[in-house]
Amino acid sequence: MGLGWQQGPLSGHPVGRFLTAAPLPERLLFAERLRRRMRVEFNNTWIADSQDVVILHEPGRYPVAYFPLSDVAPGAVARSERLTQHRDLGTTAWFTVTNRDRSVEHAAWQHVELPNFAELLVDRIAFAWRAMDAFYEEDERVLGHASDLYHRIDIRNTSRHLVVRQRGSTVADTSSPMALYESGFAPRWYVDRGDVDMAQLTPIDSQTFCPYKGLCSYWDIGDARGAVWSYQNAFAEVGRISGRVSFEPDLVEVYLDGVRQHLEPGQLVVPHGVDRGLDVDELNGHRAWSAREEEADQ
Repeated sequence: MGLGWQQGPLSGHPVGRFLTAAPLPERLLFAERLRRRMRVEFNNTWIADSQDVVILHEPGRYPVAYFPLSDVAPGAVARSERLTQHRDLGTTAWFTVTNRDRSVEHAAWQHVELPNFAELLVDRIAFAWRAMDAFYEEDERVLGHASDLYHRIDIRNTSRHLVVRQRGSTVADTSSPMALYESGFAPRWYVDRGDVDMAQLTPIDSQTFCPYKGLCSYWDIGDARGAVWSYQNAFAEVGRISGRVSFEPDLVEVYLDGVRQHLEPGQLVVPHGVDRGLDVDELNGHRAWSAREEEADQ
């Protein structure tokens, strides 16, 4: 999704390449001003409120929002003894976040010995996504991670012929799938349930959350676990796929115009870390934090 992960241009395995005479560095970091008001809620209080947020993109990571220390509420953060090393940005200091009767250790960080090329991050602090109650742009909550300004989803009707088979049985056959093109991902094909033999699908007690599409439910097809998914009530921005189902081409046979599809490299979702939260709990409003999440490399 966007610049830094999946198959984005700054990821470790981009789908394209920069046309330059000399090779680029193995890792490229990109920082830019968000140009949107952003706020952080903790214990029912705004502890950060800024119109000068900087978004950092680095390979294999979701974008991270850095707030000026001057825009953080007095007394909300206190530096702890913990120090770690970021491979590009040097020493990272960790902070305890406190508001009234609630404190969370290692819930924010600052790069305190930045190299000259990263001066845009001087005197800025980032908050661990899953340690906070919520993040907002203006008065609307932002879910999952800081907004990636380069993430895009396009949905297109198509008359291409899509067939799905599992162990010789036809599961879906349609000449009107919807193509969903999402930054960093290969195309995904969504099928109306009228073109699917739903009797072959077994719903499972598993859901995931996408910050761009919403809550996702899954089905098995025989022994193909979680091979089918659907956003049954997709976010309004992608509402056209609501209720439609899609199939994982590494688990079942998916043919597009007679050509079998395969899962492209770099399509798997990366594990969670302190700078992001893709749990169903976040979508449902549950507020939880585990010290185990602190182990992500900064």
